[in-house]
Amino acid sequence: MRKIAVLSMVFLLLLSSGASFAEVKEYKDFKLAAVFQTAIEEPWDGAIHQACLKLQKEVGLTYEFAEKVAAADFERVLREYAERGFDLIVGDAFLAGEEPSRRVAQDYPEVAFAFGSEFTFQEPNYSVFDNWIHEPSYLCGVMAGRLTKSNILGIVAAIPIAEVNRLVNAFKEGALSVNPDVKVKVAYIGSWFDPPKAKEATLAQIEAGADLIFAERFGVFEAAKEHNVLAFGNMQDQHDLAPEVVITGPVWDMYPTVLHSVDAVRKGEWKAADLRQWSMMAEGGAFLASFHQFKDKLPPELMDEVRGLEAKIQSGKLVIPVVETELKTD
Repeated sequence: MRKIAVLSMVFLLLLSSGASFAEVKEYKDFKLAAVFQTAIEEPWDGAIHQACLKLQKEVGLTYEFAEKVAAADFERVLREYAERGFDLIVGDAFLAGEEPSRRVAQDYPEVAFAFGSEFTFQEPNYSVFDNWIHEPSYLCGVMAGRLTKSNILGIVAAIPIAEVNRLVNAFKEGALSVNPDVKVKVAYIGSWFDPPKAKEATLAQIEAGADLIFAERFGVFEAAKEHNVLAFGNMQDQHDLAPEVVITGPVWDMYPTVLHSVDAVRKGEWKAADLRQWSMMAEGGAFLASFHQFKDKLPPELMDEVRGLEAKIQSGKLVIPVVETELKTD
């Protein structure tokens, strides 16, 4: 009787501590959905989509997505996935998607939500992430500062909000760290995806003397090719879009974030949180794209310098500051 009483007490203590006895959900029974405001060709949403596809292939979960979802339809699409019993819904909530996604999450507390957002998480089930790739952006700036002959660099970016500003500021700081004479031309195109406008901005910067361009947005490379100006891509390895001009670029790998989120949900451990650590270099969520043929074209001493800085960032010996104010043209 005494043994039974002790076991009963242990059981009650475990219950009161919040311990979970729920079974882990198998990958094959897991349902993952993604809702995107842009086409999946756009690099930001594309990074999330590619991570979801990779996980689907590796573990066999169910994955569905909706792209180019208009603001008026965003809430409806989210509710449809929630009603169909999806375990985790991911996507981008910036601007038009922010309020609808948080509203739906409140109405479906049993569903996990993880959305790209510049704001904080929302209890109990709405986590946030962002592309914390300012570290490899800084490294691209170092390369640009070393390679420029005109001492004028260009940046074509989307909208001056925190997640964009920290990338362009890091790029400039990297360039200034090795070349204090550098001047930077910045163009915000006012859109997440407008290739013609990005090309127009690139042409203007080249005319102003820029001889290397950071393509924070899609659409820069056509102009760069026409004028034989080197460029850095963003968020994905964009070498194949313009092999002759794309040196490398910051890559945002959403796989660590998606894998962590899926595993937390299926193990019953999901809680609202800021998932930023999974998008940084130390966790493999950010890195430099392959240099491809530029590995042999760039000066060996520059490659050594970049790899050395890369190792310091990964180990925590070098911390790249996060600056989220709007960058002005010099």
